[in-house]
Amino acid sequence: MNDADFARVPARAVTSMIADSFVAAGLPAADAARCAALMTEADLTGADGHGIFRLAQYVRRLKAGGFNAHPNITVTKTAPATALVDGDNGMGHLVMTRAANEAVAIARETGVSWVGVRRSNHAGPAGLYAEVAAAANMIGLYAAVANANHMAVWGGTEHLLGTNPLAIGVPSGDGPIILDMATTIVSYGTVKKYALRGMEMPEGWFVNAKTGAPITDPNRTGEGLLLPVGGYKGSGLAIMLGLLGGVLNGAAFGRDVIDFNADDASECNTGHFICAVDIARFTPLPTFIAEVDRHLADLRGSKRLPGFDEIRLPGDRRRECRAERLRDGVPVAPALLSQLDTLAAELKVKPLRAR
Repeated sequence: MNDADFARVPARAVTSMIADSFVAAGLPAADAARCAALMTEADLTGADGHGIFRLAQYVRRLKAGGFNAHPNITVTKTAPATALVDGDNGMGHLVMTRAANEAVAIARETGVSWVGVRRSNHAGPAGLYAEVAAAANMIGLYAAVANANHMAVWGGTEHLLGTNPLAIGVPSGDGPIILDMATTIVSYGTVKKYALRGMEMPEGWFVNAKTGAPITDPNRTGEGLLLPVGGYKGSGLAIMLGLLGGVLNGAAFGRDVIDFNADDASECNTGHFICAVDIARFTPLPTFIAEVDRHLADLRGSKRLPGFDEIRLPGDRRRECRAERLRDGVPVAPALLSQLDTLAAELKVKPLRAR
């Protein structure tokens, strides 16, 4: 599919379509606006599998009762530097916004914080929440248990692990540096995006669970396993993040995970955790940022292997993508645009292309 096949939609139109749809599906206006802002940010920063792409699925879960449209999100301080957030099965974006803000507030008092989350839901790209801390001149560390299992433990064949993402945010002179990665080769949202666009997946993403043969048809992923990044290391990382985000918080992990792609009505009990570190407790903030910038310059200016035109660092594509899409609009594939037209008609809201 060529870039010319995609519609370019202004970010404000994406935001208003998402917000109006959520209100029509039963979310309070303020909550709908918050979710819409975060989902648009996902689209702007290139996380296409987590933005408006997810809207129809989220609406289905709201209407089916899989999400609580009016949650009582509570924060329990368990020690000076720790807290546990109960999301009351609310939209994950709302729950994690509360948790990330709480982590920053605690770290301002204690220097470091650890906030666990249970009874949450899919919250979009991990980088959104690590960036909350980085934008507050702190270091942010975030991870979650994915909302479906598509990976096996290394050497196994059962779907017992998810893509369990990890994000780290660090402030710099050019703004937050964000590492946002799945513990699988790609996120499952990317796989769904390939299916919607009718694109074949590269070899090395999925293998058949019985034969180990590559699967490149995204519509046949139910027959296979999504492979971990770095082989056994990615599998091990997914396990450890699952224990910290799930088991530690009384949230789902392993066989307890509900596949929210196949089940719109059941509570997922998604677990997350976020840690914030106040840089000024270790070194003056201006000194830290100057040193970060110096080292980044060294890395960018280092000698390159043949075939590499430039050195790219975490957050580079994110920053460039955001500037380009703010200027030119968010790319929306024809199949997704058609899906959104159908959704708009069902909800009786203005379609995306008319905004």
